[in-house]
Amino acid sequence: MVIIASVREARVGPAIARWFLEEARKNGKFELEVVDLKELGLPMLDEPRHPRFRQYEHDHTRAWSARVDAADAYVFVTPEYNYSMPPALVNAVDYLLHEWTYKPASFVMRSVQMAKQLLTGVGIMPIPQGVFIPFFLKQMGSDGVFAGDEGNGKAASAMLDELHKWAGALAPLRAKA
Repeated sequence: MVIIASVREARVGPAIARWFLEEARKNGKFELEVVDLKELGLPMLDEPRHPRFRQYEHDHTRAWSARVDAADAYVFVTPEYNYSMPPALVNAVDYLLHEWTYKPASFVMRSVQMAKQLLTGVGIMPIPQGVFIPFFLKQMGSDGVFAGDEGNGKAASAMLDELHKWAGALAPLRAKA
């Protein structure tokens, strides 16, 4: 599951996600689903019970739970806001617990250090490999298309190979959970 974490109007996450999805298709090791948190539109966490109980009252939570539960690995396309991650990402993660457990994740763009703390708290295994794109605007065309360079492509390929290994290695733990 590729999760676009920015929900702002002026955002480049979808353009970078489109580039990454092409790289992931070339890799060929994953069935891909994209979740744009802006389109998902989760309200601020509104479930009355803690997610550890999995007793969801709202349809939006049950739908989000099913999508996250079905994924074996995650790639977060996320900007950095004030050296942290976007609030929409924190909210989306906090909605659930067991659905995330024993699954690997990686990142495209930034804000990984703070995100890793949050993700390990819900049982996700952040892997070291990622695609870190400093000065991303230099790779954005006037048409709004993110081109990515050779280094970005190599990083995406290496990250996807490792993510696939971790997803396989953690599969027996997911089966027992």
